[in-house]
Amino acid sequence: MRERTVIITGANSGIGKAAALKFATEGHHVIMACRNLEISRVAQQAIIRASNNPNVDLLQVDMSSFASIRAFCAAYEAKYPRLDILIHNAAYLNHGEKEYKLSPEGIELTFATNTFGPLLMTRLLTERLAASQDPRVLHACTTNIKHFFDPKRQIEFDNLRGEYSGSRPYSTYKMYGDSKMALLMLSFKLADELKDRGINVNALQINRVRLSKETIQKMSPAWRMLARAQNLINPPSSGMADTYYYLVTSDELKQVTGQLFNHKREMMQVAATEQGFAQLTNILGSTAYPRHASDIRNMQRIWDLSLSLIEGS
Repeated sequence: MRERTVIITGANSGIGKAAALKFATEGHHVIMACRNLEISRVAQQAIIRASNNPNVDLLQVDMSSFASIRAFCAAYEAKYPRLDILIHNAAYLNHGEKEYKLSPEGIELTFATNTFGPLLMTRLLTERLAASQDPRVLHACTTNIKHFFDPKRQIEFDNLRGEYSGSRPYSTYKMYGDSKMALLMLSFKLADELKDRGINVNALQINRVRLSKETIQKMSPAWRMLARAQNLINPPSSGMADTYYYLVTSDELKQVTGQLFNHKREMMQVAATEQGFAQLTNILGSTAYPRHASDIRNMQRIWDLSLSLIEGS
């Protein structure tokens, strides 16, 4: 088995940490891309000890900040000749948050972290990915995109810079779902853009898993109680980490790009119909994703907006 160099964003807790441990245990060179170095160093040392693999590095990055992402990529390029795997695992979802927040570049914080940041990092690291024999990019999406089976659901394109932050109600869950739908559409678009470079781009629809102690601690008391109760029945993050590993290392998927997979590692298809009973079937199932994601006009709109924001920063 060839040793791969892999970047995992948000690798200090939850699925990201479990994935870092999985790759390290399998003998790969892991770069933990994390915002909080103090917390992350503790996780890094724990992963090194558990995996008996010293090749677990830590680089600082704030995925909501374009300046931080540029600095991270410059530091990576100065040290590493290639990149085999890039896993965009980090995400912003502050449970119970009611205040509209902006990134350093003045972009709604959820979109900056979950959508535009990953695209910028991938574009900046394209040459390092192209230097790999088998480059793969994986975007962590969510079942929240199922809300787009509702034909009335739309991304708030007109409010991504806080244009209506003082007059429009803010929902952290809607913004999270919107940002992940946008990320899925960028996955499809980016896969097409990078196909000629031999770089595969896929996405994974993550089901519920046990939340980390770090994530729960950030919640309000009421949300903490709910999260701890759900953790009693939700599966451990290690299972999803194994799925990360399979999707970016399996020989079976070496030529597969521009796809969304479910938690069962099955390739999902765009919904054939979203009317009547089929809508409920789609919501409860895990084989189809909303047609909103494959609409060429939607994809082009988020692509054009993304490029204008990251290139203008």
